[in-house]
Amino acid sequence: MKKRRRFKQELTLQERLTAWTEEMKERAANLPPGPERDAIIKKVRQADVANHLDEWAKSPGLQPPT
Repeated sequence: MKKRRRFKQELTLQERLTAWTEEMKERAANLPPGPERDAIIKKVRQADVANHLDEWAKSPGLQPPT
């Protein structure tokens, strides 16, 4: 049986998503309008939504069912 290679993430998911979105926004800004730029912008929007959902899920306002 193969052993999985495990490593501990140094940054949180939220930090990694934020860094990636900033990098991709800069990359998209340097591209001419077209399908490649549109695809990058779509992925950035998806990452922003994932980041927002992660914040929402971790918010103290959510209470477990009793």
